[in-house]
Amino acid sequence: RAEPAVRLQHGASGLEPLAWSEDHRVSVSTARSIAVLEQLSDVHSGGQDMVIHRTAVPAPGAACMLKVGPKKEVAECKEKFASSVDPTVSQTFMLDRVFNPEGKSLTPMRGFKYSSWSPLGCDANGRCLLAALTMDNRLTIHANLNRLQWVQLVDLTELYGERLFEASYKLCKADTPCGELGDFPEFQRRHSMQTPVRMEWSGICTTQQVKHNNECRDVGSVLLAVLFENGNIAVWQFQLPFLGKESITSCNTIESGISSPSVLSWWEYEHNNRKMSGLIVGSAYGPVKIIPVNLKAVKGYFTLRQPVVLWQEMDQLPVHSIKCIPLYHPYQKCSCSLVVAARGPYVFWCLLLISKAGLNVHNSHVTGLHSLPIVSMTADKQNGTVYTCSSDGKVRQLIPIFTDVALKFEHQLIKLSEVFGSVRTHGIAVSPCGAYLAVITTEGMANGLHPVNKNYQVQFVTLKTFEEAAAQLLESSVQNLFRQVDLTDLVRWKILKDKHIPQFLQEALDKKIETCGSTYFWRFKLFLLRILYQSMQKAPSEVTWRPSHEDAKILISDSPGMGSTEDDQEEGTSKQASKQSLGDTGKGGDIDDTAEDSLHQSSDTGGREPMVEKLLEIQAQIEAVEMHLTREHMKRVLGEVYLHTWITENTSIPTRGVCDFLMSDDGYDDRTARVLIGHILKKMNKQTFPEHCSLCKEILPFTDRKQAVCSNGHIWLRCFLTYQSCQSLVYRRCLLHDSIARHPTPEDPEWIKRLLQGPCTFCDSPVF
Repeated sequence: RAEPAVRLQHGASGLEPLAWSEDHRVSVSTARSIAVLEQLSDVHSGGQDMVIHRTAVPAPGAACMLKVGPKKEVAECKEKFASSVDPTVSQTFMLDRVFNPEGKSLTPMRGFKYSSWSPLGCDANGRCLLAALTMDNRLTIHANLNRLQWVQLVDLTELYGERLFEASYKLCKADTPCGELGDFPEFQRRHSMQTPVRMEWSGICTTQQVKHNNECRDVGSVLLAVLFENGNIAVWQFQLPFLGKESITSCNTIESGISSPSVLSWWEYEHNNRKMSGLIVGSAYGPVKIIPVNLKAVKGYFTLRQPVVLWQEMDQLPVHSIKCIPLYHPYQKCSCSLVVAARGPYVFWCLLLISKAGLNVHNSHVTGLHSLPIVSMTADKQNGTVYTCSSDGKVRQLIPIFTDVALKFEHQLIKLSEVFGSVRTHGIAVSPCGAYLAVITTEGMANGLHPVNKNYQVQFVTLKTFEEAAAQLLESSVQNLFRQVDLTDLVRWKILKDKHIPQFLQEALDKKIETCGSTYFWRFKLFLLRILYQSMQKAPSEVTWRPSHEDAKILISDSPGMGSTEDDQEEGTSKQASKQSLGDTGKGGDIDDTAEDSLHQSSDTGGREPMVEKLLEIQAQIEAVEMHLTREHMKRVLGEVYLHTWITENTSIPTRGVCDFLMSDDGYDDRTARVLIGHILKKMNKQTFPEHCSLCKEILPFTDRKQAVCSNGHIWLRCFLTYQSCQSLVYRRCLLHDSIARHPTPEDPEWIKRLLQGPCTFCDSPVF
């Protein structure tokens, strides 16, 4: 069990109420909002509990009315159907909440039915978008652009209704003319063709865009498939980054032919560098099949010629959830797709692989898992492990094992009652790297009695040991700490608990640094050292958020932590609150101040000297690793300058200052850097292009990687991505408040804008 348990303000709602995004945010669909819990592997916190940042997407205040015709005509038809003498018409109309979302005498349709996360890299910050479907059938897309607030980017239900209205509610021109809105069957048809059931995002694909000079450029795009009540599927194509209505490229509608559809999932398969895609659709009556999707203008994608039936029996076992997992077949030596679907208490599986004979399909059911229907299913896409749960608090772990012909599953029972006590479960989700399982729980039965009140909580269970997480981080193909936050959080917990870095991890990491030239392992080392430093800190004796009554105003230039005081002004915090953040930043002189403070508070005079030496040693190692990462990024920036500037072009990047800073240390001997600097200085031809202070026009010397100070004492923070001085009141910070970056400006060339899109050079976090 991992603490803390997060209590929900409202009860969970909808099917599959829990979803975990690739950027480590958990969405929980509730009766009033979508609660979003973001997991952070915070290097500035000394607590062993998980660090969770909580935000929410509120439900719209007004009910969603589907557009089925002109407002006046719709109002007249509703009045006609409500007062009809035919009870099959009047009662069907009055009790159908699609026709009457506002409820009137019925309970209001509040809350969310389903939520779905896009792949990483879709919003303006390079993170995930959230598609949300409300109980009253409003489908919207939201983005979290400033970390504290969710913004609705587009209402797809409204846009799709307008498209259908303009097309007279016909999918193509060849369709027969539709009937009158006054006919109840036509009224029902127009509602069912735009009532969303589920929606799912595809992976990011590449499209070609023709520019004005007739050149082609590759543009990233993502698809959102929306399954409707009548079996139709609308496939929206969005250009990345998705900014709103203007980023919509196209919308195509596919007829699936499935009656009473219940669930949807993308099938994406790669074979011999050829990508194929389709949509897996499940029915409430039992059948499952793959629908071809023709992706126009999508580079390198192919589609099926005809639908593929995975399960055709109408056995009245509704398909509740579908997951598609890409795997590698060790016997056939090729990639394959594992499709798993929850059908009642059973798990239906289907193995798809392409051979010379064509598409091979193997399918079967796994029985004997649960005594109650499966309420939620999730999958770890890295190793293919599937987790299912029923409402009685039992979770099954299914591990696929390949055989010569197909595969089999080994499954084991996870009793949540042994972890949380007696609970009922409402949904599960596994973290992107498989380190944690999130579970929505309420109180279970006690002494044979149901609880009087239900308290909904999101609780976390660890699925990996520290050793497994460390090994996965060392052998990672992703080489990005931010994308593996769940794994780094397990490592963080272990170091804070034991107050040392395990010897095997230290030795393996040093060996990786010696043999590989990747800066990923240097960033991993910096992460470990910062956590180790935090584990040595003494817990503050007073509450850090309580304001101080001391009147101790000092000039910024006289402050010992001058380099980071500007950072804290940007947050607008008090001096007492910022003292803690200064101590936690783990940068330069800030560490020294914190070390001294924590040591002065220590009452154990005998153990003070060894602790001083230990902290100073860790501080020196942190500074050395930070300086190495800074130099490596400086080399990258200088490489971009050399490739994209002419001989006498005045670049806004302080090129001469960066060159001098790199060569100022006599102990730094990098032949690559010396050769690159030699070429750049030859190009610049004795020109310096210095930066000037915007307040007094004095030259800003490049003497510090974090800040620039002119001769009149004006202090400007430096952008860690381009090393320009941020001479404005507005700038960006990385997720863990590690570094400062400036905003791109319209006059910036493309290569500088590309540099400014990069993550933090110390922790891989995105920048806001």
